[in-house]
Amino acid sequence: MNKTAERIRFRDLLAFLIGSALYAWSLINVNIPNNLAEGGISGITLILRALFGLNPAYTTLILNIPLLIVGYRLLGRRSIIYTLFGIVSLSAWLWIWQIVPMNPPLHHDALIAAIIAGILGGLGLGLIMRFGGTTGGTDVVALVLERKLNIPMGRTMFVLDASVLLLSLVYLDIVHMMYTLIMSFVFAQILNFTQKGGYSARAFLIFSSKSVEISDAIMEKMERGTSLFDAKGGYTKNQQQVVYTVVDPSEVASVYELIKKIDPQAFITESDTSETLGEGFSFAKPDKSLWKKIMG
Repeated sequence: MNKTAERIRFRDLLAFLIGSALYAWSLINVNIPNNLAEGGISGITLILRALFGLNPAYTTLILNIPLLIVGYRLLGRRSIIYTLFGIVSLSAWLWIWQIVPMNPPLHHDALIAAIIAGILGGLGLGLIMRFGGTTGGTDVVALVLERKLNIPMGRTMFVLDASVLLLSLVYLDIVHMMYTLIMSFVFAQILNFTQKGGYSARAFLIFSSKSVEISDAIMEKMERGTSLFDAKGGYTKNQQQVVYTVVDPSEVASVYELIKKIDPQAFITESDTSETLGEGFSFAKPDKSLWKKIMG
């Protein structure tokens, strides 16, 4: 077992605390006052609160612990600790925000409430998941079903969340359910944004008979690193080199212009990259001579 991978890091736990605080604040101060539902275990706690007056801080803990016991053999030491910490943190913050309410003045505007709940909830849970944590619930169920029955986690989580939202109609009308769906859409976008990183770069694959010239030009004129890959044409069977580079979105037009000047017939594919790490790609330009040594 990789001990480094299993190490418990303080920064992760701090991220879980901040993320669970945001998520819990949204549930207590936005979802509940504005009759917005939620998916997963959190959604079930809101149903139990609406029907029986049960405190979400307690039901979150009670519902998650049995699931954690069922899935503990599949999660591993660090995952168990992180998941347990996430569950306890969420329950604690749900209790705290009920003691110290901070209801924002939304003037009963359900649309604004849905957007705010989606942003804060997605940001909070996204922060937890970005650092390798979870708040339990449907994540654990989905993991167990994937390992035991080979059912994809994404499919299980979708079915469970959709089922909880449908059950929420026992205390919500159709209008508030529609606002909940808006919230869920915003939530998903912010969750994805937070998990993958907010800075989206552009990756290029450039197929050209003048690949070396294009590679040199990108390094010289744009100060971006490149790599050259050997490739073989599927139709012509000719050997050629492919240029790979990653640039800032603001530099996309410059890349196309540069390539056009060298080889107007070049075949180019461009794609988004959710996150790019490492020396040579940042807001600051890399050192050209260093890049030549690394990439050359």
